Amino acid sequence: MKYRYYLFDFDGTIADTGEGIRRSVAYSAEKLGYAVPDVEVLNRFIGPPLHDSYRKYFGMTDDQAEHAIQVYRERYIDIGLYESNLYPGIPALLKALRERGAYVALASAKPQMMLERLTKYFGIDGDLDAISGTDLSRHSADKQDLLMAALPGGANPGEVCMVGDRCFDIEAAKALGMHAVGADYGYSEPGELKASGADEVYAASPDMVRALLEGDVPRGRFITLEGSDGCGKSTQIARLKDWLTRRGYEVALTREPGGCPISERIREVILSLDSKGMSAECEMLLYAASRAEHVREVIKPALKSGKIVICDRFLDSSIAYQAYGRELGEDLVRQINAPAVGDLRPDVTLLLQVDRASARARMARGALPDRMEIEREDFFERVARGFEAVRAADPERVHVIDAGRSIEEVFRDVSEIVGKAIQGV
Repeated sequence: MKYRYYLFDFDGTIADTGEGIRRSVAYSAEKLGYAVPDVEVLNRFIGPPLHDSYRKYFGMTDDQAEHAIQVYRERYIDIGLYESNLYPGIPALLKALRERGAYVALASAKPQMMLERLTKYFGIDGDLDAISGTDLSRHSADKQDLLMAALPGGANPGEVCMVGDRCFDIEAAKALGMHAVGADYGYSEPGELKASGADEVYAASPDMVRALLEGDVPRGRFITLEGSDGCGKSTQIARLKDWLTRRGYEVALTREPGGCPISERIREVILSLDSKGMSAECEMLLYAASRAEHVREVIKPALKSGKIVICDRFLDSSIAYQAYGRELGEDLVRQINAPAVGDLRPDVTLLLQVDRASARARMARGALPDRMEIEREDFFERVARGFEAVRAADPERVHVIDAGRSIEEVFRDVSEIVGKAIQGV
C-alpha cells in the first residue's frame, strides 16, 4: 500500500448526507421564523460545524445558533440522519484497504454519536479502526485536532492519506504534512479543492476508489434469486437493488434467459406461446446457449469491475425446470451447461418459496402467461422438488425464504442474508 493510514471525512466524502441536512436546516428555519435559504446556501451546511454555519448564514449569535441546532436535531436525529446514501464504491474501498493492512478511520465534524449510528446502519463499522467526531455539546471543531485524534499514537503524518470534500479538510491535512485527496463529487465549490492544495482531485467516487487501490478493484459479488413463477422475485429484486445502491454498491441488474441482446432474442423463442410443442432437449440447449452469451457479455465483466450482480434466475433454474420439470436428469443438464457457466458460481442464492395457490393468484394479476407458465401442475410439482434438491446439495449458498409473507417481511430476510454475504460474515 502507498500509505499506512487513510483518514476520511464523512459528509460529502463517504456519504451523500445532503437531503437530510438540507431538510433539517429548513425545518429549523421555519420553526424559528427565518426564511428558508435556497439550495446553494443549504448545501453550505454540509460538512462544517453547524454552529459556525448558523452564525454565518443566518446572522445568529452564539446562543441563537445553539438553540437552532437543538431545533435542527429534533428532526435530524430520528429522520434526517437516515436520508443519506453511501457514494458508489465506498464499502469496497474501506474493506479492501483494511484487508491490505492499512489503518482506516473517519475524521469528521459530525457528532460522534451520529457517525457511530450511520456507520452501523450502512454496515461499514467493521471496516473502520477508529471514528473521530465531535461531542453534541461542542460549538465548533478544529479539523486538525479531529485528524490527529483519528490516528493511533506515534503515527507519522507523512504516511497518512486524508480524503475530504471541502477546503478545510484539505488545508488541515496539508498543514499536518499529510497527503490530501479531494473528493470533488461532494459539496465543494468549483476549483475549491485544488486551490486548497489537494494533491489529487477526483470528480467521481469510483475514480477515487480505483486510484487509491491503484487500479486493483476487488471482484464484485454474484447474487441470484430463484423460485417458481409467482414467488415475488421481481418485487424483491427491485427493492434489493435500491437497498444496495443506497449503501454504496454499484449494482448490475440482469435476468435469465436474457440479459443481453442475443440472449433476449433466445428468450423470446423459449417463452413464446408460438413455441408450444418445443422438445425438452431443444429447450435445455436454448437455455444453455442464452446463458453462455449472458455470462460472457454481462455477468463476468460486471463482476470484474467490482459490481454486485443481481440475477433473476441462473443455473439452478435449469436444474429445477429442465432436469426435474422436464425429467432430463441433473447430470445431463449440468454437462450441457458446463461450457456456459465454467467456474462461475453465485456467492449467495435466495430461493423464494410460496404455495402454488398463492403463486397462481399472483400470476393471474400480472401479464399474460408465457409458455412455461401454462404448464400442468405435475410439472410445477417436479420443479419444486428440483429446487429442494438444489438447496439440499448446497445449503451454505442457497437460502430458503418464505415468500408467502408480506413484502416487507420477506425483504427483511433478503437484506439480512445479502448484507452478511457481501460483508463476508
